[in-house]
This record gives sequence, structure tokens and C-alpha cells, in this order.
Amino acid sequence: MNDHQWISAFLEAAAAEQGAATNTQLAYGRDLRDFADWLAGKGKGFDGARREDVESYLLHCDAQGLAKSTRARRLSAIKQLYRFAFEEGWRGDNPAIQISGPGRDKRLPKTLSEEEVDRLLQSARSVGRSTEERVRNTCLMELLYATGMRVTELVSLPVSAARGDPRMLLVMGKGGKERLVPLSPPAREALADWLALRDETEERAREKGAAPSRFLFPSRGKLGHLTRHRFYMLIKELAVASGVSPGKVTPHTLRHAFATHLLANGADLRAIQTLLGHADVATTEIYTHVLEERLRDLVLDHHPLARD
Repeated sequence: MNDHQWISAFLEAAAAEQGAATNTQLAYGRDLRDFADWLAGKGKGFDGARREDVESYLLHCDAQGLAKSTRARRLSAIKQLYRFAFEEGWRGDNPAIQISGPGRDKRLPKTLSEEEVDRLLQSARSVGRSTEERVRNTCLMELLYATGMRVTELVSLPVSAARGDPRMLLVMGKGGKERLVPLSPPAREALADWLALRDETEERAREKGAAPSRFLFPSRGKLGHLTRHRFYMLIKELAVASGVSPGKVTPHTLRHAFATHLLANGADLRAIQTLLGHADVATTEIYTHVLEERLRDLVLDHHPLARD
């Protein structure tokens, strides 16, 4: 088997056995192809690479100026590939197993204030070329802030999840794991308004012979639903319209705001972990550091003894 066949077999197994998301598979594929190309330049392949080769490749990545997180992800992909190869009997060892990663820079997630989120939600009600777009935009933003969903989870929601004025939404998360997230009254209202308009549009399309869409936010693109990229561009438009810096607004920033605002208002960390779909509470604990930094800044900015 050549290197590209190794990658294909590994990605198929990751999808079938681990439930790896499409974006995860794409990232693994890019990383492993880069490693394969580097090995090919040395006259080697996956089957003949040694620990020294993997370490040299990581030094090469460092010399290219790649971030620690990127190098850590590439090493993780290489380790998983060789573990798979060992299990399949393609190699008798894993040359990457004892290599330590570069670690990750500890950066606090960017978030938004409650006032900034309110401005974004208000902008969603006025930004759009038609009433249908404005109602859709309002629903997208209300759902995102009310639930803290990942953007892929949001745009790919099945319409069946929204039927019957639900108090909770069933969300399909990473690795095919399902979780329930509660809806706030504004989110339920926005959802009902959008569902009524969406169904009218779908009915007209059906009368013309079009197949019905199974997605809550349908699109004529090949995915059948609104894309992550289109929603990313939309949220930037809303930031400009609301006077919030576009540089600090992304779909994931709203997810961070959801968690940070819940924690600031007394929510339990374990409950937030469940709502976000984090496998490990350590991932959720980063939001406690966001609050600690805000409290420190509050004291330094406003306490009389902290002033010169």
C-alpha cells in the first residue's frame, strides 16, 4: 500500500469506528498528506519512517512558523495513523508513540458582553434583503445564543427537531453524540416565526416539483443547508450593523458568550459542560479563567486603591 492508501483507509476507519466529523477527517487528511509529502522528499514513506523522521518533520513544521496548536494536531494525526497501522498489522511498531507534543499556548477564549450580544440580536431583526431573511437571521442568532451550539450543529439542524414548539432541542454533536439543550422564550418565538415562513416557502417549492428539505435552514447548495462559511459571513455583517467590532465576533464567540454569561449568573460548571457537549469538564473550566480575568480588570480599573 502507498501512503495515500494508508490515509484513505485510516480516514474511513476514523469515520466508521470513532464517528469522526467531516471537518475532523479533512483536518487529519491535510496533516497526513503534508507529512507524506515531506517523507517523499526524503525518499521515504509511512511504512519506513522512524522516530527520528517524525521528530525531524516536527522541527520542519516549527521552522515554518506553524503555531503550537497546529504542530500538536499534526503529531496527534501521525500518532493515530501509526496506532491504526499497528492494529492492522502494517507495522510492528509505532514510531511516534514516545514523542511528546509541543503543548498548546494557553489563550483565553474571546467573548462578548451581554450588551454586545443584545446589539447583535437586534441587528439580526433588521439585516436582510427580505422579511424571510430577517426572520431566518433572527432565528439563527437566538438559537445560537440560547443554546451555545457549535456552528455546524446549528446550520445542519433537522427541521424535525423544531416541530411542536419544543422546550428542548435534540442536537447531534461531535462523534455522533446527542444532547438536549433548552430553549429560551425569545428563541422559541423566533423559531416558531421562522418555521411558519420556511414551511410556506417549502410548500410553494413542492408545488413546482422540488423535493422537500429535511433541514431547518435549507439551501440550494450541495449540502442542502446553510453553510458554515455563509453563516460566518452573516455574523460579520451583523457585527458591522450593530457597531460591534467584527474582529471579535464569530459564531464560536457566541458559544463562548453563552457559557461565560451562564457562569457569571451562577450556573453550575457541570451543567454548562453538558449543554456545550464537552467530553471533559477541564475544557469547560477555561470559562472560570475568563471570569477571573474580568474580575481582576474590574478591580484594577475601579478600586480606588488600585489607582496611581
